Amino acid sequence: MKQISAALGLAAVLAAGCSSSTGSTGSTASQPSGTPSSSASTGTPTPSTAPYHPTIKAAAFTTNITNPYLPFPQRTTFVFEGTRDGVPTRTEVTVTKETKTIMGVRCIVVRDVVTSNTALVEKTTDWYAQDNQGNVWYFGEQTAEYKNGAVTSTQGTWLAGVDGAQPGIVMPAHPTTGGSAYRQEYRPGVAEDMAKVVSTGASVKVPAGTYSRAVVTRDTDPLNPTKLEHKTYGKGAGLVKTVGVVNGHHEQTQLVSVLTSH
Repeated sequence: MKQISAALGLAAVLAAGCSSSTGSTGSTASQPSGTPSSSASTGTPTPSTAPYHPTIKAAAFTTNITNPYLPFPQRTTFVFEGTRDGVPTRTEVTVTKETKTIMGVRCIVVRDVVTSNTALVEKTTDWYAQDNQGNVWYFGEQTAEYKNGAVTSTQGTWLAGVDGAQPGIVMPAHPTTGGSAYRQEYRPGVAEDMAKVVSTGASVKVPAGTYSRAVVTRDTDPLNPTKLEHKTYGKGAGLVKTVGVVNGHHEQTQLVSVLTSH
């Protein structure tokens, strides 16, 4: 998925973390047994043919996303700055008041805008919901990449319930190490990002603040074995830093400010 979409990215190379959404019964952060795990932990994941179809109960979800490691208060914009292959980037992730119903679940609409040297690089709309246990689920994204003001690709776009796509968990209610990798998004052959919690006691300092007991995830993509990101989540702040390689590009970004509007 697109660094929350493309923004929530990179933490000290190989010490960061991030995610996505859909609630099964809302009773557990675990996804169905069809979720592959061993390959994601090796850095060379392969697409899984195992069935993946979480049970979705709309009544178990809310648009009030309060998970301490990925809170999404409405009318809030998270500003990230970083580099891609050494070129400055800026990402603004805005949690709107808008909602979209997907598979019967009301999801909050989050919009991401990525620029490089002030030029538009990407725009993404993401849909999230939180189940009644506190797991944050990812229900899809509409993404577009730009060059010279024109759309060059919409690759990675998916919507839960369409073309075999299913929602995934972007942040567990109680992240712990030692567990299996979990699906963040799932549209077969299009969007299959996965994550695994590798630390729950990291310390990180970014322009927006200093965080202890931070959660770090290791993010991979079975469709793109070269992708490897580490994302760091600060308690009470959400994604604060990302470091990794995506499509051959070295990227890093960190949270610099959080803006609220009324």
